[in-house]
Amino acid sequence: MRHATAEWLKAGALDLRTMEKLLGDEHLTCIVAFHAQQLAEKTFKALFEEQCLDIPKIHSLVTLWRRVVPSWPEFEKVDEDILCRLDLLYIDARYPGNLGLLPDGAPREEDARNFYIFSLEL
Repeated sequence: MRHATAEWLKAGALDLRTMEKLLGDEHLTCIVAFHAQQLAEKTFKALFEEQCLDIPKIHSLVTLWRRVVPSWPEFEKVDEDILCRLDLLYIDARYPGNLGLLPDGAPREEDARNFYIFSLEL
C-alpha cells in the first residue's frame, strides 16, 4: 500500500472513531452524518491514490463512487441510496440553523446509526 493511501485511510479511521464517540447523542446526529460522509470520501480518494490516479477535487460521494467502481468492482455493492443521503447533508451539516437537514428533517438517531454501520462496511 502506498504511503499516501495509508494516510487517507488513517484520516478516515479518525472519522470512524469520532462517530463512535458521538453515537447516541440525539443532538449530534448531523455531525455523525458529516463524519460518515468524510470517511466515505477519504476511502474513495484513497483508492484513486492507490492507483496513482489524480484525485478529483470534488466531494460528491455518488460521483466519486461511480468513478471508483470500474477499477474496484467490489465497491458496486455500496448502497447508493445512503451515498445520496450523505451527499445531501455534506455541506449543510456544518452550519447552524435549518441547514444540515435531510429532506424530511434532521437525521434521527436511527439515521446516524445507519450511517455508522454503512461506514463500517466500506
